[in-house]
This record gives sequence, C-alpha cells and structure tokens, in this order.
Amino acid sequence: MELERFELGATHYKESDLKEGKLLSLPWTPNLKYAWDNGVAIGRYLAELKEGRIIARKCNKCRRIMLPPRMFCEMCWRPTDEWVYVKDTGRVNTYSVCYVNWDASRIKKGEKPHLPAVIEIDGASPGMGILHLLGEVEPEDIKIGMWVRAVWKKPEEREGAITDILYFKPVRR
Repeated sequence: MELERFELGATHYKESDLKEGKLLSLPWTPNLKYAWDNGVAIGRYLAELKEGRIIARKCNKCRRIMLPPRMFCEMCWRPTDEWVYVKDTGRVNTYSVCYVNWDASRIKKGEKPHLPAVIEIDGASPGMGILHLLGEVEPEDIKIGMWVRAVWKKPEEREGAITDILYFKPVRR
C-alpha cells in the first residue's frame, strides 16, 4: 500500500513531492555552542594518555579493573576504589576491515582499509578494553587473540586524547 502523504511537523508532503525532490529548504547556518565535561574518570584517563600511560579503576569488592575507567562499579552498585595503571599491550578481542571513512565516505580506490579493533588491555579485567585502530598489519594477518602494543605519538605532540595512541601494532610474545 502506497502512502499518499507524509507528515513532517505541520507540513504535509505528497509522496510525489518527496520523489521529485520538492522539499522545503530554508537557508540557515546553525550557531551551536556546547561544552563537554569529561568528568573525574575520563578526565584523569585522558591526562594519563597525554603522559603515555593507560590508567583504569579498580573495584575492591568484585576485584574488577575497569577500562575505560569509571567512578562507579555497575556490577557491585558502589563507587570504585582506586586507580590502577595498566600496560599498553593487549590482545585483539574483535576487529573489522572497514572500507568507509569516519565521515561515511568510501575509502578511495587503492587506499588501505581502516582496521578498527577492540583491544583487551593487559592488566585490565577480561572483556575490558579500548576500541582503537590496528596498524603495521595486513587485514589477512589479523587474528583474534593476536598480541598488540600501542604506538604512541611523540610526547610533544600528545594532547590528552585517545588519539595520543596512533594505533596498536602486532608484537611477538
């Protein structure tokens, strides 16, 4: 059954208007301002990344070491207890071979695909990790469980962001 009209707000459009591209268009340049508060856990996490370290939070009740860090344990329903430094090594939990850029545009022909992966960081509890990129590896050589190490920006280039880690590369153990 074909719909005769679509209702968007108080304006009614015929299906033929939509198909023919006769939509209402208003010239408008948004002037949007926002502020972001990282909070205690993520603020400290980002500050430590700037120093080339990865930090997590520990819950002394369930003994989990949580990464990314959080001030509240969702398993025990209580505040976490202490900061714990973890390593910048880990294992690939899952990954993807991605032919789309972050802006949803296709990667140009001949360019290498992005290799996003979830890395379970050594020192954090199982299942805790970071979503980041893999580098210095061909897609066909990636394996679940593969050991990797962070490749960091030079100290003077770091800004306190997850991108202070350029990518994770395979390592032998």
